[in-house]
Amino acid sequence: MLQSIDNRTDDTLSRLRDYIREGRFASGDRLPPERELVDRLGTTRANLRRALETLERSGTIWRHVGRGTFIGDGQSCAMAHEDAVAELGRRISPLRVMQARLCLEPALAREAAIHASGEAISAFRLAQQRARAAASWAEYEAQDDAFHHMVARASDNVLLLSLFDQLNRVRRTVAWGNVERRSTRPPSDHSSFAEHEIIAAAIADRDPDRAWSAMRDHLRSVSERLFP
Repeated sequence: MLQSIDNRTDDTLSRLRDYIREGRFASGDRLPPERELVDRLGTTRANLRRALETLERSGTIWRHVGRGTFIGDGQSCAMAHEDAVAELGRRISPLRVMQARLCLEPALAREAAIHASGEAISAFRLAQQRARAAASWAEYEAQDDAFHHMVARASDNVLLLSLFDQLNRVRRTVAWGNVERRSTRPPSDHSSFAEHEIIAAAIADRDPDRAWSAMRDHLRSVSERLFP
């Protein structure tokens, strides 16, 4: 299921990029409204919004509430954004990053329990399966990151997703030091496996309070492992 969702999103992203290129849009030009783009690209509004989010993160477009979506200067926007992220990474400690996650991600889980689609819930399950099957810590961490991003995306709130992505980029730039690994891959009883299952179950059950608590407990568990 996740693969088919990703394929549809990638196809919409490719069509949208082609549409912008072939339309010879210049920096500052406004794109047509979403309903018109859905018809032109032959896609769904959900897949269009994911594609727009990807282009916005790269600086290709920018959006103004009430005014529309505009073509941006992708290179300069992206460079300025990365510089800002790097500067934040230099100024913040790993502990402060975890505290920020504890502020934001439980709220995202709460919103996901209210708004998550059936496809999103299926995607959680597949991410969990891939994490358990990971052959290395690096592969596991990629799936762990994907799981948390899916929760943020399932909130169905582009501003909250943008805040999560910003936090996640800063997290990647922070020097976490050497994390000791006693195995080449996560053990079968790695605590995050069960914690992710509890989060996914609460979201699937449409229980916002339980989802909030499950994400908070998970992040506290991670924090205790990193900062005993």
